[in-house]
Amino acid sequence: MADISIEQVKQGNQQYLSFIMANEEYGVDILSVQEIRGWEPTTVLPNAPDYVKGVINLRGTIVPIIDLRQKFGIKTLEYGATTVVIVVKVTMDETQKVIGIVVDAVSDVFSIEEEEIRQAPDFGHGTDLRFIKGLANVQDKMVILLEINRLLGSAILPDPETLNRIIGNLEQQAQVMTA
Repeated sequence: MADISIEQVKQGNQQYLSFIMANEEYGVDILSVQEIRGWEPTTVLPNAPDYVKGVINLRGTIVPIIDLRQKFGIKTLEYGATTVVIVVKVTMDETQKVIGIVVDAVSDVFSIEEEEIRQAPDFGHGTDLRFIKGLANVQDKMVILLEINRLLGSAILPDPETLNRIIGNLEQQAQVMTA
């Protein structure tokens, strides 16, 4: 992974963690990344969309896990040795939530200046590109920069009441198991 200096950050460079899905490289603002974990089985949420793989208990916090391949409509693959979960902090309805995203592999950390970011092409009214911050050429490859707060909006999860009930039940089960 690339080393980024404090001077680069002061000059307007932003750091992105890049990852691979279907041979394409994507990037998320490194400040939103909490940690990177290997794939582990989840507890399935009833009536959740297919791309919500379930939840995990991460040091006492219940974390929903989203498969980005399925969210983007990309052909799914079996999870393998390089499959990882990137745990990110997302702002939803003015509160911080922790969500995991399943990707094929982590690639690198890049420093990109704002003026190097190009807008995604407009494909018309039928295509939702609100979650794409832009495109950047990095080391002779195109990286799609994602706006993680827009991508992982509240529409991906069950309604808040249902989610809180499910999380409450899981937390009670976790307390019983540790008692």
